[in-house]
Amino acid sequence: MSLRSLLLLAAALGAMPAAAMAQQLPPAPSTLPQQTTPRETVTGSIGNERSVIAVPALATPQSLPTAAGNTATLGRQIGEVISSDLERSGLYRPLGPGSVRAISFGEVTAPQLPYWRGSSAEMLVQGFVRADNAGNLTVGCYLYDVALGSELVRQGYVVQPADWRRAAHKCADAIYSRLSGEAPFFDSRVAYIAETGPKGNRRKQLAIMDSDGANHRFITNGQSLALTPRYSPDYKSIVYVSYVGSRARVYIYDVGSGKQTLVTENSAPTFAPRWSPDGRFILFSMAIAGNTDIYRIPREGGSPRKLTTSPGIDVGGSYSPDGSKIVFESDRSGTQQLYIMNADGSDQRRISFGGGRYATPEWSPRGDLIAFTRIAGNFRIGVMTPEGRGEKLLTDSWQDEAPSWSPNGRVLQFFRTTQGAKGTSTLWQVDLTGVNERRLPTPGGVDGSDPSWGPVLP
Repeated sequence: MSLRSLLLLAAALGAMPAAAMAQQLPPAPSTLPQQTTPRETVTGSIGNERSVIAVPALATPQSLPTAAGNTATLGRQIGEVISSDLERSGLYRPLGPGSVRAISFGEVTAPQLPYWRGSSAEMLVQGFVRADNAGNLTVGCYLYDVALGSELVRQGYVVQPADWRRAAHKCADAIYSRLSGEAPFFDSRVAYIAETGPKGNRRKQLAIMDSDGANHRFITNGQSLALTPRYSPDYKSIVYVSYVGSRARVYIYDVGSGKQTLVTENSAPTFAPRWSPDGRFILFSMAIAGNTDIYRIPREGGSPRKLTTSPGIDVGGSYSPDGSKIVFESDRSGTQQLYIMNADGSDQRRISFGGGRYATPEWSPRGDLIAFTRIAGNFRIGVMTPEGRGEKLLTDSWQDEAPSWSPNGRVLQFFRTTQGAKGTSTLWQVDLTGVNERRLPTPGGVDGSDPSWGPVLP
């Protein structure tokens, strides 16, 4: 079910007793403005100087049972998810519920700042979980500057018990955005190809999960081969390639209904479908008579239009955020390199000139960078500007490939394959510093490849 956001209280409510606050929450408005105390944006630093944020378990006025567990247990779990999200950003060093003392319900809007000033915490996250008679949860989330004693964030969310993790991610997003000045990305999902079985006979299923690996589920049953998924710009759909025998089909999977719609079907090898920013068109690559070109087709299907005609292999189109240009890879110069063209296929020009080969380009949602796989001995994830300048390699493992951007364009997801006949493929994330690298968990025994990071959930 969609998350309904609830504006907790006006600024004056902060002075009310906790019992009054618990009883006088206003009805949920249609939009959720963020309540903050005016203050300069604080930016966390990288490495050993990361800002320390205390995140106690969220308090509850009364521990009541819900369909997802009692509210006291949920308060601790929500605090743990918030802490984990902030840690994943690479900017902060959170002290989660297991590292700090519990707070009372009355402290939520009256933090014991002298106590926290005696700790190492620079920021303090407090909140509450409350169950109502309708079976819903209200989750409140507050951020305080410990030194200044000021309230920086006050947000709240009304959710069904099954959606408690979404409330936690939303809270972490509000904190991250307030402190970093960046757009949120925690309340999002990832589509990927789940791989099982021996390397010579892999079973490849389409799967989705939360951005932290939770709430995992398989979308296809593995009877046909699934490849290269990509979320639509509105999050509602996933486009991917399915192979049954020698026939390739491009499908659109509706996330809400589970319905699949065939876009195009070919006997020729077909791969790498990608959405246009407005969701109206899909790019894909198709090999005919030994030549691979990039095509564009309406999402409803129809006759594809060929955008490239150069001899060789043209693959992997990715639109710029404004839809005016496409970045792709081509071996027309003799090796795989990155090229940019206008959306109609005109003005094709090369932008990569470093050593080695370049593949799997993807344009940042911010428009400022293009991510890619560079192949020069090993496979590494890197970024460069759309003009081909400022190349920076972010990883250095044996085989890292297929980057996909976070919704805010500041973190990349990719998959890493280890060497040998029994090598495994796993999903990883790295930020633009190249310092903060983390593995994304998948269910036991399941490898992961071809990740696609979807937009922030509505």
